[in-house]
Amino acid sequence: MEGVKFRRQQLIENYIVDFLAYSPKLVIELDGGQHQDSRSYDEKRDDCLRRNGFLVLRFWDNDIFENLNGVLEAIRGNCLKAVCTLECPPKSPPPLAGGG
Repeated sequence: MEGVKFRRQQLIENYIVDFLAYSPKLVIELDGGQHQDSRSYDEKRDDCLRRNGFLVLRFWDNDIFENLNGVLEAIRGNCLKAVCTLECPPKSPPPLAGGG
């Protein structure tokens, strides 16, 4: 998607993530109903992934089934933002007023 290559079921420290893009550092998690009972585990997991420099996107299964286009657009938007951050040169600051 937008030139970002994802791998499925990858290990990061002690956690297996659903989808992972190493460049940019992006993790996509697809959560079923079992995740409602494991929120503290998921928070620890997300903290670990963020400490390793990954952005974590979580989507509920019902969002995927009921709003697939919205989920894909959210993923696409984050891919574009991350790729631009990696590839776009920083903008120069505007010139100072009054010449220089």
